[in-house]
Amino acid sequence: MPPAGVAGSGDASAIGRRRFLLAAGGGAGAALLAACGSYGPKSAQRILMYAERKNEVVERALFRHRSMDVAGRHALDAGNAFPAYFIAPSVPVWDPTANGPWMLEVSGMVARPMRLSLADLQRMPSVTQRINHYCVEGWQAIASWTGVRLRDLAAVVGVDPAARYADFQSFDDGYHESWDIESAMHPQTLVAYGMDGAFLGAAHGGPARIHSPIKLGYKNTKYLTRIEFMPVRNGGYWSDQGYEWYGGI
Repeated sequence: MPPAGVAGSGDASAIGRRRFLLAAGGGAGAALLAACGSYGPKSAQRILMYAERKNEVVERALFRHRSMDVAGRHALDAGNAFPAYFIAPSVPVWDPTANGPWMLEVSGMVARPMRLSLADLQRMPSVTQRINHYCVEGWQAIASWTGVRLRDLAAVVGVDPAARYADFQSFDDGYHESWDIESAMHPQTLVAYGMDGAFLGAAHGGPARIHSPIKLGYKNTKYLTRIEFMPVRNGGYWSDQGYEWYGGI
């Protein structure tokens, strides 16, 4: 989710360090931020990093693997109004002429690395879930997502029990975000290839994306090309620019 004003960014506007400083410092904070990046002024970085680490401890403690998001029965689906976002100058579209058929690579700490086509994913047991999508900006939207549970895919490739993180990589100008393994294995975390009864379109991350209601939208990598299971985390596109790494709901 690019910050507000970036082309194609429906899921916008960082909370995290930048908004914290603006809220805490008012006009003075705004003046400081005009001369620094999203990590805030150098003099504040130590306390901000400390606060983020403490916040992550709390988020991990509150995480419940069995907690399930359920959209309200009478709540309206977003439909065509569901926001789109990407970091490329225009909507990323996989070009099979230039790149060959789209494939999803699953690698890293696995016993059986694989490259899966969209047809391969469709042959696996699928689920459809009508759930909320939560943006860092504060809005939420409801849609029905269809795909393969990541934990089922992890069982197929034989993820090493020592793997503690998963990195989700994209063809949207190299976008990626890494997750803790507990969130990745949540039953509502999908490699999604369908939305609202149709194949996932380019505006929302097709041919496939990661989607889960337990993470903020910027953690849900679209235009997926690779899942890598790892012993340590490696940041992410927005996480490396000052957004909270954990990004949990």
